[in-house]
Amino acid sequence: MPSSSKSQEPLQVLQAENFAQFSFLVHGFSTRAGGVSTAYGDKSLNLGFSREDSRENVQRNRVIFLRRLGARDANQPLSLVTARQIHSDIIHFVDEVPNEPLAGDGLLTQTPGILLAIQTADCLPVLLVDPEHKAVGVFHAGWRGTVKRIVEKGLGEMRGRFGTVPAYVLAAIGPGIHNCCYEVGEEVREQFASQFSYAAELFHEIQESDPVREKYPLLFMTARAPGHSSLPSRIFLDLVEANRRQLMAAGVPGTNIDASPLCTSCRSDLLFSYRKEKGVTGRMLGVAGILPGTVFLPNSL
Repeated sequence: MPSSSKSQEPLQVLQAENFAQFSFLVHGFSTRAGGVSTAYGDKSLNLGFSREDSRENVQRNRVIFLRRLGARDANQPLSLVTARQIHSDIIHFVDEVPNEPLAGDGLLTQTPGILLAIQTADCLPVLLVDPEHKAVGVFHAGWRGTVKRIVEKGLGEMRGRFGTVPAYVLAAIGPGIHNCCYEVGEEVREQFASQFSYAAELFHEIQESDPVREKYPLLFMTARAPGHSSLPSRIFLDLVEANRRQLMAAGVPGTNIDASPLCTSCRSDLLFSYRKEKGVTGRMLGVAGILPGTVFLPNSL
């Protein structure tokens, strides 16, 4: 997925290069510029309903985004389906627009005309495409969903529901907070260690520094070994690699996984970041759907 810098175009949609080959697919990751909201900066494209923004603005922003994707084309309109995300491993199969709101963190469909959406502002949006059976899945993968194996379970649901073969699946991991900025507590590392044999490879530590301690070490001498007090380490999680490794362990080839290089915290000029903006921020959408009129031909690969 190519990096995108701020440009003259008011609205930017990021797309995965490995999905471009599929004519039946509509997909994209929104950014923050080009909408009508003013709660999070001038003309921001907030796509999530929040306390700070009006419902009318969000609905208008969603129309703008869908038109940019081509999902509101008069010849092939798609219906947007979202869920109330709860940091779970709950996955819903969608074959029509639901009458009642869904609660969960994964959505699957093989039905043309439905556009599945995941909201994010640091957590990862993960899109899966099964080109053989023309099916898609979208997943909300924060650390809690990742440790619950949301994408692995989603792939399993696709296999059971559609006959998906992991070796043929293509994945796109959209913009999210990266290991440069995603500081977590020891309890998070412990939970990953209880689930994944490679957990140690997903974390790195940075030792806190103190110029005063470095200049006057004798001031911090103690009677306890090693002779001086030490500052705590800061722990950082690589959420992108955690989901990549999970997909590969489930059978998706590494070459089939496209990951955005954009960190939401580093690029809060382009993307919404819950952490960077201290909880007062908008939401982006990661979406995938099948164009109306798509015909399923089994064993088409």
